[in-house]
Amino acid sequence: MSRRQSIYIEGFPHANPTPAACRVGQMLYSAVVYGRDPETQQVPADFDQQVKFMFTHVRNIVEAAGGSLDDIIKFTLWMSDKTQRDIVNRHWEALFPDRESRPARHTLDGNFTGNTRIQCDFIAVLAD
Repeated sequence: MSRRQSIYIEGFPHANPTPAACRVGQMLYSAVVYGRDPETQQVPADFDQQVKFMFTHVRNIVEAAGGSLDDIIKFTLWMSDKTQRDIVNRHWEALFPDRESRPARHTLDGNFTGNTRIQCDFIAVLAD
């Protein structure tokens, strides 16, 4: 049996033959995660909804791997309009309310197709 474990979640399938994340030992690395509606598989035009769905997928992915949000150590965000960080920060603070226990985060410019205006990936260190 492979040490590598592919992580898949309901409501967030990839078009390509890739999982939502991959775990080896305690390390979990996600693929790109964005704000697709888990029911319709469409990306809503509303940015706030995209952020909400994106962070919901993140939670579901880390939990499917056997971890929790507390295990995430690093986020990378790509945004088409970084002036909308206040919306992201509102969801971020709800997800990680303790300012003494938040993952590191880096935000880059993103260039997307369709309605997508934000996406992320993350790294987590899970308990044994």
